[in-house]
Amino acid sequence: MNAPAPSFAPFAPWGTPDTVFDGLEGAWDLDRTIEGQAAMTGTATFTRLETGALKYREEGRIRLADGKEFDGHREYLFERAPGGFAVSFAEQPPRLFHGIVIVRDGDALAGSATHLCTPDTYDSSYRFLGDGSFVIRHTVHGPRKDYLSATTFKRRNA
Repeated sequence: MNAPAPSFAPFAPWGTPDTVFDGLEGAWDLDRTIEGQAAMTGTATFTRLETGALKYREEGRIRLADGKEFDGHREYLFERAPGGFAVSFAEQPPRLFHGIVIVRDGDALAGSATHLCTPDTYDSSYRFLGDGSFVIRHTVHGPRKDYLSATTFKRRNA
């Protein structure tokens, strides 16, 4: 008796590595923890530009470990690349942060990259999950920084 063909249903919200980029467009709720240092809740929006790139902007409330709170924001530029996307800092001219090539990884689509921000190193990973959410993790090591930042994104309800 033949085994049933594997089901790729968990990837349905994201499709293939080449379609993940398009799935990012729109509004997301974000929940971030920076191990032992801070937490942030807020929103992230990927807005399509005339060039086809996506402008990423996050805004939210940051709560430090000592209880202090303040508002914060950050921007990046995401550009389509074969099998994934490139992420640049939102500067003029844009400066590459990292390129992500997406592959199937167990029950998710995933990609990773390393960025040297002398003298510190950022090891970043992206996981696109079957429920339509995604997680970005940055593990930062070096003489100036040493932390793990994990952000979960869930599609914002209209």
